[in-house]
Parts: sequence; C-alpha cells; structure tokens
Amino acid sequence: MRKAVSLILGCTLLFSAGVSSAAAAGTVPGGPSTNGEMNVSSLVTYEDMIKALKDIEQTSQGKVEVFTLDEYGKSEQGRSFYAAKVGTGPVKVWIQAQIHGDEKLTTRAVLDLLKTFGSSGGKDIKAMLNNLTIYAVPMYNPDGSIMNTRTTMLYDNGEPKRNDSGKPLTVDLNRDWAAAGFKAKESLAFYKYWADVKPDYAVDLHHQGFKTVYGTNESTSMSLGVSLAPDGPTLPNVKDYNDVTRQMQVYVYDALKQYGYTHIDRYQVGDGDKRYEIDIKGGVVSAMMLGLNYNNLNPTHHSNPAIFFETKGNTREGGLGQKSNGYLTKQNYLGLKALLEGISSGKIAQVDPDRWGDIPAYPLAGYQTDSGIVPAGY
Repeated sequence: MRKAVSLILGCTLLFSAGVSSAAAAGTVPGGPSTNGEMNVSSLVTYEDMIKALKDIEQTSQGKVEVFTLDEYGKSEQGRSFYAAKVGTGPVKVWIQAQIHGDEKLTTRAVLDLLKTFGSSGGKDIKAMLNNLTIYAVPMYNPDGSIMNTRTTMLYDNGEPKRNDSGKPLTVDLNRDWAAAGFKAKESLAFYKYWADVKPDYAVDLHHQGFKTVYGTNESTSMSLGVSLAPDGPTLPNVKDYNDVTRQMQVYVYDALKQYGYTHIDRYQVGDGDKRYEIDIKGGVVSAMMLGLNYNNLNPTHHSNPAIFFETKGNTREGGLGQKSNGYLTKQNYLGLKALLEGISSGKIAQVDPDRWGDIPAYPLAGYQTDSGIVPAGY
C-alpha cells in the first residue's frame, strides 16, 4: 500500500531550483562561468525569433517549413505562435522551448538546430531528415518572454483579468494541461496542435536554479529529467515509458559528458539530504505521456514518451552570466542533436535503461507528486 507523507511542497519547487542562486558564491563553478552581468537585450526576442525563422526557411530552400498556429489560437495578448517543421521521416519528434518566459537560452538552441537541419548537407543530417519529421516550437510563451516572467497573464477584451484584490491573474503554462486546466489560450492552442501532430517522442527545454553535481563542487550546467519519474508511482500503472525515457536520458548524457564545460546530472528537487524525483501529472509533458483527452480532442488517447532538459539560471532571477550564454546554448543544441540522432538510428533502443543510474544524482528520499511526498520504496 502506498503511503503519501502529508508534507506538500510548494509549487515553486516544481521544475525549478534545487539550491538557491545565493549558494553560488561559495561554490567553484565546474561549468561555464557565471561572471559578467546578463544583458537580456542580447537574447532572442519574439521579433528576433520570427526573423530568424523566416531566414532559416528561405535559406533552407524548402527543407524547413515555418508557419503560425493561428488556426489553433493566439496568445492571451494576441500574439501568433510560430512553429517549424523539417524532415520527411515516419517518426515524429516534438521539441518545445521557453514555456516559461524567463527561460530564454532554450529558444536560441532550437533556432540553431533548425538552421543546421536547413543548411547542412552532411550524411548524418540527411539520415535524420529521412527518418524523422521534427515539429519545433521555439517560443511557447511569447507574452511571458516579453514580460520576462515565468508565467503568462490572462487577458479579457484587451485588459488583464484580475482577482477580487485587483491583482492580475497569471498562469504557469507548464501546469495548464490538466482536466481542470486550460485556463490560458496558449495551452489550448498547443494542445490542439499536439493532438493533431501525434508525435512519437517529445523533449521540453527549461532552465533551473543553481545546484551542484552530487559529490562534487561542480556547478550543474544541465539536468536531465522526466516529469513522471521512472520507477515512480504513476507510469507503471498507466503507460510503461520507464525504459524509453531512461534510455533517452542516458543517450544524451553519454553524448554531453565528453565536453569539458558540461556538468550533467539527473533532475531532482529539494535540498540537503532530502532530494526527490518529480512525479507530477499536471505538467505538459506529463499530459503527453498520460494521453490526456481534453474535451475529446484526443479521443484515441494518443501518448508519447517525453524528457526535459534543465539549463542552469534564468533571466528573471539571474545566475546565467553573459560569458556563459554561448556554452549553455550549445549544450542544449548538442543534447537535442544527439537525441534526434539516437532516435533516428535506433541506437537509443539499444541503451541499457539501468545505466540511468550512471547519471549523477543525490540519494533518493522519495517522489514529489501533485498531492505530496511518496517515500522511496513505496
């Protein structure tokens, strides 16, 4: 019998830091330097993204198709969502970035990847494009990106919606794919598009706070995770994606650990000797794995395995450092490219899923679920 501990952690822990950025000063960074004041204006804006996508489409000579999702909806503030499609293969891979508006380096990584697929004539790229069709969303939350906020703000007739105290209503888009969710227009638009695409795999790009790799003083440059924990309380009873999600993470870990500026670990929340794998049903990629059928828009209950990347720092709280931008962007690019190569070649299926234990992680105290903590060994 599973026994949930009554402790319920705050939502701020989910998909966020394990250790506060204040701890950075006492730790020797093992990855890219966080020195240098972050200049937000140097990062990809909404307008920059549109221009970059159009340039990529033009120079790709038809290989990369760029389009809006206006037929599915627009943002709360009326902005168009942009997506790109590249490849002609039977296996469909969904890539999304910047669902949180202050997690900006992820957008550049997706644009760099699309540029490579549109312009490279290498044999490895040709093989991937013959085997895969890639659906990329470089900026899921354009309103939040412009406001430099994690969340987005709900609007009605051109004005922010407000609660009884007059405070604007906001929504974390990464908690809005749920039976009682879809409060934001963004969520419904992308859900409809996902249900139409029916991808076979997905990867979601995020940022997190400052943390260190277990047993070292190295600053974690990226964490690899899955929102429904392998061996956790949910997936074995619904969809058995335990092996494939672990294989995906191990394949990316093997590809990235060779680079001296990367320090990769498994994604966990908590601090001290209390570290938890997340096992939440409210996240977007959780809903993908669970085959959510909202308003009968996914009547076949299509589902797909999904993992996420968590790069250190964000533009709202800091912790990036101007000097680290290129390195942190590159690790996302290389991780995405490796994942796609592994799916395309079938090599991911050859990975021993138990090697997931090779990815550094703190001793597991339990699983953080939507309703509280489930102890390890439940």
